[in-house]
Amino acid sequence: IEKAQENFDQEQALDLARKIKKNEFTLEDFQSQIKQLKKMGSLETILGMIPGLGKLKQLKEARPDESELKKIEAIISSMTREERRDHTILNASRRRRVARGSGTSVADVNSLIKNFVQTKKMMKRFTKGGLGSLGRGGLPF
Repeated sequence: IEKAQENFDQEQALDLARKIKKNEFTLEDFQSQIKQLKKMGSLETILGMIPGLGKLKQLKEARPDESELKKIEAIISSMTREERRDHTILNASRRRRVARGSGTSVADVNSLIKNFVQTKKMMKRFTKGGLGSLGRGGLPF
């Protein structure tokens, strides 16, 4: 817990919560969250720090691997600021350019956008209904 507190600024957390409530969560915020996670160490290490979670088989199977996080970062970094702030402007030609720039496929870009939209919806549900809404929607990855 101390490691998480060292790496996560409370002001950032409040700003993020406000953005989620107002449905203003962007790909820039998503990328920022990934960077915060990476600062804390591997996902396996983070889960191992939480009592009881390190042993849950479902979480071990559900977590994305580090290479997947690097791919996500590369895709988001290949977008313009406007595209990161408003994913809806990513038409087919923009998605092709992002895929070429990130060294990935258009299918990878499409998958990221789909997962981002699902994550955004899930986060919005958290602000309305707490953890109980997780059982209905599941994790986006």
